[in-house]
Amino acid sequence: MKPKTTLRRFFLAVAFLLFACQISSNAPTAVPDSGSASTPPSGSGSSSTATPIPPNTFVDPENGVSIRYPGGWTVQGGNNEQNLAVFLSPDSSIEAHLYVFPLQADISLQDAGAEIRQMVLTGMLDINVLIDEPFALDDGAQAWLSVSTASANTGYQLKVGLLTALFGAREVLVMTFGTPDAYDYYADDIRELQASLHLVLPSLYDIPRDQALVLSGGESTNPRDYDPATTHSSGDKRAFSGLVSFDPDLNLVPELAESWDISADGTVYTFYLRPNAVFHDGRPVTARDIVYSWERAADPATNSDTVLTYLGDIVGVEAMVNGEADHITGLQVINDYTLQVTLEAPVPYFLMKLTYPTAFVVDQANVESGAEWYRTPNGTGPYRLMRWDSFSVMIYARNENFYLGPPAIPYVVIELYSGVDIRLYEAGEIDIAGVYPHDVARVLDPDEPLHDQVISSVSLCTSYIVFDVTQPPFDDLKVRQAFNMAIDRQQYIDVVYSGVGVPAAGLFPPALPGYSLDLAALSFDPEAARRLLAESSYGGPNGLPPIIFTDAGIGNDAGPGTAALAQMWQQNLGVTIIVENLDPNWYYDLLYSGQHGQMVSTGWCADYPDPENFADVLFHTAKEQNLGNYSNPELDLLLDQARVEQDVTRRIEMYQQAEQIIVQDAPAIFLMHSVSYVLVKPHVQGYVLTPIDIPLERYLWIER
Repeated sequence: MKPKTTLRRFFLAVAFLLFACQISSNAPTAVPDSGSASTPPSGSGSSSTATPIPPNTFVDPENGVSIRYPGGWTVQGGNNEQNLAVFLSPDSSIEAHLYVFPLQADISLQDAGAEIRQMVLTGMLDINVLIDEPFALDDGAQAWLSVSTASANTGYQLKVGLLTALFGAREVLVMTFGTPDAYDYYADDIRELQASLHLVLPSLYDIPRDQALVLSGGESTNPRDYDPATTHSSGDKRAFSGLVSFDPDLNLVPELAESWDISADGTVYTFYLRPNAVFHDGRPVTARDIVYSWERAADPATNSDTVLTYLGDIVGVEAMVNGEADHITGLQVINDYTLQVTLEAPVPYFLMKLTYPTAFVVDQANVESGAEWYRTPNGTGPYRLMRWDSFSVMIYARNENFYLGPPAIPYVVIELYSGVDIRLYEAGEIDIAGVYPHDVARVLDPDEPLHDQVISSVSLCTSYIVFDVTQPPFDDLKVRQAFNMAIDRQQYIDVVYSGVGVPAAGLFPPALPGYSLDLAALSFDPEAARRLLAESSYGGPNGLPPIIFTDAGIGNDAGPGTAALAQMWQQNLGVTIIVENLDPNWYYDLLYSGQHGQMVSTGWCADYPDPENFADVLFHTAKEQNLGNYSNPELDLLLDQARVEQDVTRRIEMYQQAEQIIVQDAPAIFLMHSVSYVLVKPHVQGYVLTPIDIPLERYLWIER
């Protein structure tokens, strides 16, 4: 586990507390025998390496750190996972603690040194900074050295040396302290210790670097996020797969299903499974596994928020979800490798819906093995999850029995919470990195070394604010329209996203079929917004009830996007909102259970390139994703007709009409469409930045 940077203060305070107790008792610290001077203490990293470790050298391959300590000094293990080692002078009057922290912000070396000094010396008295300057390490790398004297609250004088170094998204600290006399006596040794610090790429858990694709990521504490039937994300397309998928060109391609037939009336699909398709444990995939997976998703006990959206076109799914049936009547097993699926009506996008995780196949024995089955999934995807150390790393090994042939890259390593992506990328610690908006201008500069490694693409995403139209004051159309017209979307993008993004006139993103330049939008107009609010049934801002804005976050502070919106509503309407943050890991579970205020921050990215995936999924009365409880019979009828319309041109026109109704009815504020920028190392071949998440790793290869 890699604790967050905010824990540094605690760890450093503990080290100082131990030292203060030590000198106040006037007794030297007992130093355990560290064995051979070249052997790291237990728990500090790998105890063996291909290259012999020089004498008096501490090495931690997993953190990419080595340091040489002077003759006569001893080393012992640190106090926690970030305190890698403690070095003690021969008489134990000096301690030097070696720390490694994930760097959670893009910060300069000097600022990092200043932040460390402030953290360490907080609570100390009579602080006098003697040295605060760059420091050259023996290998030529730059660090920052700060040396100060201060008084502990026990009254004892201390001299503290803080050597800070940055490498990728790691912050390394050598904190040395003792009485001023002892520090000065060992000054040469201390400087030798500091200068010997050497940072390299961390080892990859005994995996050859040229056989792995290394990425960074986070980890949810919500088990539902890892279950294909309940996830609100694009799912784990490494470990799991379904009947069909999208390729890098967004063509619909066969996966577990080798082929399929569609009846003349478009309501019966017959899927023929690949006879060589097996789970990771070697068991063949049969039609019964598909039925089990889909019926499990439809089981009310599973509590899936997505099953009706993606499988609801199948006869009997809704009945099972409602507890009116034990099985999905529209599924029929013809034989082990043939499955027949009957739909309520012919819908042209049905196959595309099956690319979503709700339709993925899971192994019944695996699912029923225990509550944490998802940590060792027996899937059918191109990679097998072979290791998962919470908050540290996830390692996937290629599935040698993958039905479409094993991927070219043997391993995919996900470093969890390892730091700032762009720093990790620059240091060579990861191979692909998303670019945050504030870094876009930098990577697009032709003189920037990273310029030739950046790839950009429009997304199929829309961020928006949902109004709960059943709660005052957003049960009034004019209030909803007023809140819409009080937002300057371009200013919002400039302030919050450094100008990276496209202002949203409506629901559909520009790259989606059905996007219209002729949409009549609710444009920014503060004067008209104030007039509408005054004309509403609430008579203006003073007549409004308290308004709660629900967002994902920790604590009570508003995020930058929420703060920008709140300021515009305050400035342009005279309305003050109350921000309610919900745990990000459980955010959508809470939203779908109705635990939210009158306004909700959310967004939607296309699961498949069809306007039905936006208009129908998000704003039809009966849909699970209709978080604002919006209902318009005219819209519902139009969407019902568009679902089964076979003429493509007419169908697109119907969805454009639907979008116009939604915009004018204002059940939401459509804010922006994102633009994606990604850095890709030259040795990673085959990468395509797709606007829809696909199982991309199996299409990649490495050339060094």
